[in-house]
Amino acid sequence: MPALNEEATIGDVIRGIPEKIEGVREIEVVVVDDGSTDRTGEIARELGAHVVRHETPRGVGTAFRVGINRSMELGADLIVTIDSDGQFDPADIPKLLQPILTGQADFVTASRFIDPALIPEMPAAKIWGNRFMAGWMSSLIKSRFYDVSCGFRAYSREAFLRLVLTGEFTYTHETFLTLAFSHIRMLEVPIRVQGVRSYGKSRVASNLLSYGHRTASIILKTYRDYQPLQFFSYIAAFLMVIALALFGFLLSVKLRTGGFFPHRWAGVSGIAFTGFAFAVFLVGIVAEMLDRLRSAQEEAVFRIRRLEIETRELKRHVDNALPHADK
Repeated sequence: MPALNEEATIGDVIRGIPEKIEGVREIEVVVVDDGSTDRTGEIARELGAHVVRHETPRGVGTAFRVGINRSMELGADLIVTIDSDGQFDPADIPKLLQPILTGQADFVTASRFIDPALIPEMPAAKIWGNRFMAGWMSSLIKSRFYDVSCGFRAYSREAFLRLVLTGEFTYTHETFLTLAFSHIRMLEVPIRVQGVRSYGKSRVASNLLSYGHRTASIILKTYRDYQPLQFFSYIAAFLMVIALALFGFLLSVKLRTGGFFPHRWAGVSGIAFTGFAFAVFLVGIVAEMLDRLRSAQEEAVFRIRRLEIETRELKRHVDNALPHADK
């Protein structure tokens, strides 16, 4: 649970988390207090949560990574992320976990838009923005999803161990792309949510233009890292279209006037854009080669993380068995 100045709601969210879930042996709560100036962290600690505190706000993306790392240290088999502002009902957590527990998926996200009857009340601009992002992301991963921005999600160990994230501002879209390109089984579950916060304003999406710009930057960087040849090929194709348009214009001048003067600049510019296009395409080829190194490194990170968790689990089993052995 990432949290920043949520003292009015975080207590109700934590108290609303089910004490028992079928198929789950133990439930622990991890709160990342991202520099709150109120009693957010104190309230969470009083309710038994593991609290990691940042002295100054570092962004919800960083808070998410810190929370995942702390959960791994605790030996988590499953992780559910939920906002601390009360927009999501923690009683719905079993709905997200059920597909993972039954082996249908490794990553499950709550969907606010897949069921028209459950679309929450929110400004039209936000609904349009969410649908645009969902359509764009669906085209990138070549699989249809209706809500890629919701922070209410569940991860299997296979899924969260494969997350290697860099974004500080947000994590929802980077996580989605990373897991999709890692071939993790993904599923949407329709959930009713509260579209408007009861207290305060969203510190992530209150400025839609800024949010859109920063989110698009994260999406493009992630797509570049996981699909470099396609990414740079699109840029090269765009440059080549400009070059062909310039050559076409110059040819039309030649056919009309019998010469190139005074539009020789179009030919020079067309040659330059052609050169740029080939250069960008070559960058894509080199990046595709380097992508193999990235894949190998991420696989190594996955195996190391899994080994660390398994080692901690083995140590706990041994420590628990030793007192019985002494008796």
